[in-house]
Amino acid sequence: MSAPLTLNLTQGSLQFAFSAEAAQGLKADLIDLMNTLKAAAAQAGEPGRRSPQPAMEYRHTGDVFLEIFCNPNIWPSPFAAKVLITLRDDRIRVTTEAELAQIYDDVMAYLA
Repeated sequence: MSAPLTLNLTQGSLQFAFSAEAAQGLKADLIDLMNTLKAAAAQAGEPGRRSPQPAMEYRHTGDVFLEIFCNPNIWPSPFAAKVLITLRDDRIRVTTEAELAQIYDDVMAYLA
């Protein structure tokens, strides 16, 4: 049985069944994204143009479909970055924006 994962939003939260294995995959993608953003922030003061980075698109299908998307090219740092979250099943669909750092903290707390 999957324990519920709670993703805290600016206003409210989303809670849904999520496995520890899926959370580990999401954690890995979030860490990669944060490292990409940290590297970009470190290069911000250097002359020359930053090379474009691929967007992060995490998808998980289980009891519900979860998609988390972030374009790292539009955010100056991981602390300013936001992600687009889509959570849906056959009856409802929710699409919202959340802070990357908060989602990372929520996943880490779930895994602890």
